Amino acid sequence: MSERVIKDDQPRVYFDCNKCPAFCCSIYERVVVTKRDITRLAKFFGVSIDEAKRRYTTDFEGERVLKRVKDVIFERTCMFLDQKTRGCTIYHGRPSVCRSYPGRSRCAYYDVLRFERIQQNDENVIPQVKIIFREVEEEVAPYADGPEEVYEWEEKK
Repeated sequence: MSERVIKDDQPRVYFDCNKCPAFCCSIYERVVVTKRDITRLAKFFGVSIDEAKRRYTTDFEGERVLKRVKDVIFERTCMFLDQKTRGCTIYHGRPSVCRSYPGRSRCAYYDVLRFERIQQNDENVIPQVKIIFREVEEEVAPYADGPEEVYEWEEKK
């Protein structure tokens, strides 16, 4: 009897968004949107591009980003996150960065969530994670083994 081989070209996914508190919608201080994303939002809501830009986006340090609102779990979250179900309310109209997330078969935040729930033996634990973007100043310092790059955080003003 020959050995049966199952061939499946589908990549394996090692996360379940339905079991996650929506880290990707909440922990980043900004979700950058492109002109194409704003056009998609306008079409999704049936409004003009200018209206979509005004209603759903804001300027953040020179970048056009989705607006955020207070959240029941994290400090703030995307305005389009349903805070009860933790699901996207504009799934078919979501920006390209959201469409491509996490961009691999694993989601690091889901891995952290599972790890902490196992470690704490509590399925209700939600680790608090926050991603903040800051400028770093690079300098090269001399050391015995050769130069080493040193990065120092610059205080945000």
